[in-house]
Amino acid sequence: MCLSSLPAKAQDKTTDTNILTQAKDSIVQNDSIPAIKNDSIVAIQNDSIPNIANDSIVTPKKKEAIEDIIEHSAKGYIEEDIPNKKVYLYDEAHVVYGENEITAGQILIDYNTNTFQARGIPDEKGKYSQLPVFKTTGNETTQDSLISNYKTKKAIIYGLETEQNGINTLGQKTKRVNDSTIFVRNIIFTTSDPRHPDYYLKTTKAKVVPGKKIITGATNLVIADVPTPAIFPFAYFPLTKNRTSGIIFPTYGESFNQGFFLQNGGYYLALNDYFDLKLTADIYSNSSWGINAASSYRVRYKFSGNFSFNYDNLISGIEGFSSYSVAKNFNLRWSHSQDSKASPNSRFSASVNLGSSQYFRQSVNETNNGLGLTNTLSSSVSYYQDFVGTPFNMSLSANHRQNTNTKDVYLTLPSLQLNMDRQYPFAPKNGTKKNAFQRIGLTYSLKADNQVTTTEDEFFSSKMFDKAKNGAQHNVSMSTNMKLFKYFSLSPSMSYREVWYLDKIHKEYDPIENKVVTDTISGFNAFRDYSASTSLSTTIYGMFKFKNSNLKAIRHTMRPSVSYSYRPDFGFYYEEVQKNAAATTFETYSKFDNGIYGGPSRGVSNSLGFSLANTLEGKVANKDDLEGEDKKITILNSLNMSTSYNFTAESFKLSPVNLTAGTTILKKMNLNFGASLDPYALKPNATTGKIERVDALSYKNGGPLLRMTRANFTTGYSFSNKDFEKKKEGVTTEEEEDPTAYDQDLFGADQQNTNDFSVNPEDETNTQKETEETTDLPQYISAMPWNLRFSFSTNYTNSLGEKKISSASLMFSGDVELSPGWKVGASSGYDFINGGITYTNLRFTRDLRSWSMNFNWVPIGNYSSYYFFIGVKSSVLSDLKWDKRNVNRDF
Repeated sequence: MCLSSLPAKAQDKTTDTNILTQAKDSIVQNDSIPAIKNDSIVAIQNDSIPNIANDSIVTPKKKEAIEDIIEHSAKGYIEEDIPNKKVYLYDEAHVVYGENEITAGQILIDYNTNTFQARGIPDEKGKYSQLPVFKTTGNETTQDSLISNYKTKKAIIYGLETEQNGINTLGQKTKRVNDSTIFVRNIIFTTSDPRHPDYYLKTTKAKVVPGKKIITGATNLVIADVPTPAIFPFAYFPLTKNRTSGIIFPTYGESFNQGFFLQNGGYYLALNDYFDLKLTADIYSNSSWGINAASSYRVRYKFSGNFSFNYDNLISGIEGFSSYSVAKNFNLRWSHSQDSKASPNSRFSASVNLGSSQYFRQSVNETNNGLGLTNTLSSSVSYYQDFVGTPFNMSLSANHRQNTNTKDVYLTLPSLQLNMDRQYPFAPKNGTKKNAFQRIGLTYSLKADNQVTTTEDEFFSSKMFDKAKNGAQHNVSMSTNMKLFKYFSLSPSMSYREVWYLDKIHKEYDPIENKVVTDTISGFNAFRDYSASTSLSTTIYGMFKFKNSNLKAIRHTMRPSVSYSYRPDFGFYYEEVQKNAAATTFETYSKFDNGIYGGPSRGVSNSLGFSLANTLEGKVANKDDLEGEDKKITILNSLNMSTSYNFTAESFKLSPVNLTAGTTILKKMNLNFGASLDPYALKPNATTGKIERVDALSYKNGGPLLRMTRANFTTGYSFSNKDFEKKKEGVTTEEEEDPTAYDQDLFGADQQNTNDFSVNPEDETNTQKETEETTDLPQYISAMPWNLRFSFSTNYTNSLGEKKISSASLMFSGDVELSPGWKVGASSGYDFINGGITYTNLRFTRDLRSWSMNFNWVPIGNYSSYYFFIGVKSSVLSDLKWDKRNVNRDF
């Protein structure tokens, strides 16, 4: 035996050219010439044309023993046994053969049997390192040892470990038939660490088709190495990089009114890489049912969105009894957003939420309780286009607003808005505007609407368009600005409006019915009005300095503004009609009164307005940087007041004083206040005795100078353990925390169904990353991460002397992370006026690394319910779960 050691070139790839040459020579020597001589000429002559290809003369050249060049290297040493046609590689051995690659501690290449033998390197305790890793096209496996035939592509693997689309596989003995078929004995499947799994599916035999599927025999679910009674006769795991269609298994539970149910069972259709469709249904033991359709779509760098439609037929009570009722509700939701990169000059967006008013309040399968607490549904679909090279842009939209209490529906189908950017017709060509004349700017806008007001019962019927109103409004404005006396800014402006309608009203007294009858007459009609205004404003600064104090100065900024507006009388558009047979009383009306933009103004408007805006800022010494600049702080964000006086009004010439104020304390606590102060007095009506507002100043009737008619106050604050940790460590920073870090709002989070799917393939890989990141969780010793948010609001009403606080409520939401995996949270509040607890939600979350457990509970109220879920995080095994839902909905 001749051994050749090459330690100097151990780390370089070495091509075994000698063995390759000997193998080729042996093939040539063994190819016998007599085989060709024995081929008879007669056989050739008698051979038919179709069989010429099978003649021994044209027999294809035999394949060589080695089809590809074998490249190998090792860090330790390489030994070549040329007589026995073997090569030994030790320590970080590496072999490349065609598209296959093997790395291991030890590799033996045997050219006699055309095999590779690979295994790890044992230490003194017998523990192996550098386990063999076999790589082929699109697949990588780790094993204890392997024997592979590089000609037939067959292999026997011991201790196989591989990952296929998020499923980790660990098999005792594996037989690789070819690149597309693998048989495994005593195999486990898991989405956690295969060497130390939290759970796994165990089976005695399985067939693996890489990149396509895994089929197993009888399979047992094992949790924490403890077998469970869950035994499946077989298991099928699809292995595809893209989403695949399949059955969605339903969840079960119990409803107070509908009994036992199966929900969200159906079929998932992965139609293509950009679009999917989920069709599910719900059935209940009292014959109630529901159908659901949901879809998501996404085209990268263009647009994305989701769509859902839900319909419920819910029965309550027993037929024949007074408590029997049937609720047929539906809801349609659509969200669409366009990527800004797709088209910078146009965009399309949609946010639709319409349906039955009682859907969110009665549905047994709706998880968004927050929408059930609101009394409005709204939708908007819009398209925007900027006409490049022109000053014009256009937006076209359709809007919907629905009051779930009154069941009134308001639609705008469609709404057109055309705008022109401000143009300066008198500006010089160089663009520099030096005087008021050159700064004259002109704007134009067109607004056209078709509005429909209907009820929920007539929604989607032809009757909803019977009372449709439409029209178009043109607005042209011209303005400029100039400096007066160096410190004042004067801004005069003029506006012109023209309104078009396609119908008008005509009123006439009917002597037979003794009343005024209103007729609608179709045809084009228009009116025009105009107005002028000007405003004078300035800015006043006041500074108050302090000595021997950290607070060095306070700056007060005042921005007073006086405005004057004038609008002439357009009473010539109005007509009179008698109201009785004697023609002693008359009614004044305009034929445009029913128009969506109203009618022309009547009477002269000659008013003077006044407003004052205030801010307070402070300058304090920076303790962290004594030699640097002082730090600026905001003491009062705003303190604004405004009012007006109409010289031509017949009564109540002075408008109420509107007051708003806001500030921030403790860096994150916002305080906002608003009030309306009325200068006019209240007196009881001599006939009815009711309190009424009279045209007399309050202070002249024994009242205050200004009477507060309404007021509101809101505040909110959020803080967490991080705020106290910064103070304890002496860390100061001006960066505020991201408010989106707290994903729970004051009503709690939306509970998503466990069989929801995403159209974005990138989201499918997040589960495996989360599992890897949470494998080694830190241990809390004393500190537990927590966060808390609260909000308080109150309203005061005193318009007619009632002096009543109409509402006052405190809402809070918080979470505490008891340990790295245990998280509890609550959302609740208290209504001080009604003396009761508001919507309350309790939530518990347990991170079990590859598993997750959630429990959401609404203990009180009309939305009382609970939902429990425990299941595998990975979407590949999303059906490996157990969830329980109990919902109580009062019709």
